Amino acid sequence: MRSCGVEADCGKIRNPQSTLRNRPAFTLLELLVVISILGILAALSVPALKNLGKSNAQISAARQLLDDVGRARQLAISQHTTVYMVFVPAIWNLSASLQTTATKNLLDKQYTGYNFLSLRSVGDQPGQGFSRYLSEWKSLPDGAFIATNKFNLAYYPGFASYPIANIGATYQINSFNYTNLFPFPNETNFNYSGLFLTPYLPFIAFNYLGQLTVDGTSLASNDEFIPLAQGTVAYATDVNKALQFAAPDVEENPPGNSTNSMFTVIHIDRLTGRATELRQKVQ
Repeated sequence: MRSCGVEADCGKIRNPQSTLRNRPAFTLLELLVVISILGILAALSVPALKNLGKSNAQISAARQLLDDVGRARQLAISQHTTVYMVFVPAIWNLSASLQTTATKNLLDKQYTGYNFLSLRSVGDQPGQGFSRYLSEWKSLPDGAFIATNKFNLAYYPGFASYPIANIGATYQINSFNYTNLFPFPNETNFNYSGLFLTPYLPFIAFNYLGQLTVDGTSLASNDEFIPLAQGTVAYATDVNKALQFAAPDVEENPPGNSTNSMFTVIHIDRLTGRATELRQKVQ
């Protein structure tokens, strides 16, 4: 039997140090180049990550609004009545008689808040309906709000419109309908003569069939479009951070995102009352 020596071809015992010496190694220059490339990639990715967080706020707002529009519609059908989805406009400039503690508590819901309201329900006597808020006042997630153009021209609904560019299409978005016939901010807000002491408030409404309506009787003449924006609404506060009746600072970030290619719009079909989300279509 032949024995295996160092030079023999059986087992081929190798020197580990020799193997390490034969491996290719990186030079200092190559390492510096790789580090530089990683630094450039990191610098490019940080803004993208920030924008991702902002868009997530808008996506969450769209999901919430879609769900709650659907809830308003279902409440109208199940309770066989008209349900109004009442939004909180700029209430910082309310008359002195309306600047109560209750309205002050809604200052941080300007452009973001809403509630469901029924002026009469099943069981109310004819001609003696009782107004009821069907939920607590809600707000859209931080970083998202309803585009301020949607609240324009309170006394002449339908005249404030602006286009949103989509590939091959343009949406004309009118302002909300407005009325001063809603109790606000709760159903017990009457004045001494039994009339509602309220500002003009924006709303959409669903009849007992779940269709869009303007007064509970007449079918809405157009579909409803609610544009969302991402950015900030900085509400006025005093030195103690208490809310104040003063104009908020509203900023879309990036600017114009409610109307440019970043737009997000909630579309409500007037005949079915069903809501869908519109976004820029990539072709």
